Amino acid sequence: MKTKALSILLALVFLASGLAKLASLEFELVAFERWGYPIWFMYLIGAVEVVGGIGLIIQRFSAAAGAALALMMIGAIGTHVIHSEWGMLAAASLIFLMSAVRAYLGWEDVRTLIRHPIETKESSQ
Repeated sequence: MKTKALSILLALVFLASGLAKLASLEFELVAFERWGYPIWFMYLIGAVEVVGGIGLIIQRFSAAAGAALALMMIGAIGTHVIHSEWGMLAAASLIFLMSAVRAYLGWEDVRTLIRHPIETKESSQ
């Protein structure tokens, strides 16, 4: 139950963030320009965040999505360190930590997904 609540919270964060990028909201455009990143990169990160957010909601993929999003957040953390954005660094670090915890709590699910990618729980019983 705890992993479900964590997954839903993270999904909301990543869906909101990703959709803001895909919608080209002004604050996202300004941020990516300030950081010196091309506009296509903003759309790529937005798409990864949306797909990851959806993956967090699907139990079979939730832990793997958490791991992938935690890895992505390392880039966000680096960006905020380079640009001395300490408040955003704190937020990105918290999101990274929560994503990593979600991945860790479901690590057996990730291992099963890697070993048997098309097997369902019903067919493994």
